[in-house]
Amino acid sequence: MKITVFNGSPAGADSATNVIASAFLRGAERTGAETHNIFLSEKNVKQCCGCFACWFKTPGRCILNDDMPELIKLYNSSDIVCFATPVYTWNMTALMKNFVDRLAPLKSPKITEQNGDFDLADTKAKTQKFVVISNCGFPGENNFKVMKAVFECCSPCLEIYRNCGKLLKSQNPSVSPAVCEYLNAVEQAGFEMAQKLDVSEETRIKLQMPLMSVMEYVKFLGM
Repeated sequence: MKITVFNGSPAGADSATNVIASAFLRGAERTGAETHNIFLSEKNVKQCCGCFACWFKTPGRCILNDDMPELIKLYNSSDIVCFATPVYTWNMTALMKNFVDRLAPLKSPKITEQNGDFDLADTKAKTQKFVVISNCGFPGENNFKVMKAVFECCSPCLEIYRNCGKLLKSQNPSVSPAVCEYLNAVEQAGFEMAQKLDVSEETRIKLQMPLMSVMEYVKFLGM
């Protein structure tokens, strides 16, 4: 079992998003899974120039010279691919969007249709499962609406959306018990995903636990 997290936070290893992703991978590692935690901020990934050479001139291969070939190789060889990104202006970060755009060589210029929905055919059938981890510094669930709609396209088997995300790195002792309990649930989710490619309903419910009331959190932020 190979599990790879692609983290699109500009803060990389120091991000609150990585606090969640690292807990998820710890759980997976308890099963003996091979894990990779990739920080896109540390990689050279150029912007897609929309030339479609990867479809017509060099099928399956981008003409840009950067780190994407090794990332695509890791993406293709993983049993579970996790997209991890904080919310930036209601959506994924530019780093993550750029990475997703550069997955274009995995598609082919052939239109497919299913139940009235149109897409491009994959160059080869997807075998991996997909997980989404997203962290938002605001309270409430409304900030994840766009993210959920975007990632619906890859039919994720697990989505972890964490509001009040500023608490994840807080050193306040009054915050620690709730954060610890939450991260234990994330770790359990990683364990279950690596073990059986699914997460129990009990664990899914725990992943939605509040860390703090909205009023308390607004006060915590000083806003």
